[in-house]
Amino acid sequence: MDDILRGQPTKGYRPCVGIALFSRAGGVFLGKRATKGVMPAYSWQMPQGGIDPGEAALAAAYRELYEETGIRSIERLGEVRGWLHYDLPTDLASWRGRYRGQAQRWFAFRFTGDDSEINVLSPPDGHTAEFAEWRWAELSEASELVVPFKRGVYEHVAGAFEEFAQSEDGLRPSEAGAI
Repeated sequence: MDDILRGQPTKGYRPCVGIALFSRAGGVFLGKRATKGVMPAYSWQMPQGGIDPGEAALAAAYRELYEETGIRSIERLGEVRGWLHYDLPTDLASWRGRYRGQAQRWFAFRFTGDDSEINVLSPPDGHTAEFAEWRWAELSEASELVVPFKRGVYEHVAGAFEEFAQSEDGLRPSEAGAI
């Protein structure tokens, strides 16, 4: 699909949010899916999830981030204006045929807490673990680690949020410790 950015979710696409969470050092949060997933070699992703009926996209982003990571210590940095769409591969029997893909509203946040706040193994309020592990990564790495059918969305997000992928002192994560 060439036109992934649209003004509204297109019919047949599940409305969702995506969260690019940046550390103070400029790394982006990636979680390794707790399930084997459809392509185990590409099991890393940023937090994401569905928007509940009547819920605003920003509220869904705060909720999904908390449910998947336990994180509350964040500040909002920006968002992609519009909805990024991707199609599921036709051989996947996901969502019982209700949706052909997802329409995602993406938000960028800065993590202001300590890494000890992050808990992907035992999410709060009895939620099922989405991730088996997590790490801070270079934003440019994310599109190579996600399943190929989401790659275009991740490339768009990387371009949109590139300015946030630097440490608070203006350096990229790989440069922060350099002399």
